[in-house]
Amino acid sequence: MEHEYFMSEAIREAKIAASLGETPVGAVIVRAGQVVGRGHNLRETAKDPTAHAEMIAIRQASQVLGGWRLLECTLYVTLEPCIMCAGAMVLARLPRVVFGAFDPKAGAAGSVMDVLTANEFNHSVETIGSVLSRECSALLKEFFLELRKSK
Repeated sequence: MEHEYFMSEAIREAKIAASLGETPVGAVIVRAGQVVGRGHNLRETAKDPTAHAEMIAIRQASQVLGGWRLLECTLYVTLEPCIMCAGAMVLARLPRVVFGAFDPKAGAAGSVMDVLTANEFNHSVETIGSVLSRECSALLKEFFLELRKSK
């Protein structure tokens, strides 16, 4: 039940991204039952290829907690992390990531590759997928359907 609650918070962030014309991906970072970081995609708005929901949430959580190690935290994100975001999760020493929809084209938590649990790194991240996956997938499908209609 906890995973669904915090994934709902990430979905709320994804809807903010969609309202800005951004790909609807949202993320929250939780420590001891409290949200310590939030983010939604801002690549188009910021004109920054690194402005993914997870990266924004990681930066915010690091500032709130006063350090780059996000120990005892869980990151919830509506879409399977890409290689950049998965790498940042490993570097931030996040113990766990929970995601909604799988990304068969760019997912780095098992779909295309698995950066989060690779034995070659000095840290691995527990991964839980498919939490509220229907809701997360529906946001993305609806967004891209509307985008195609407008072109």
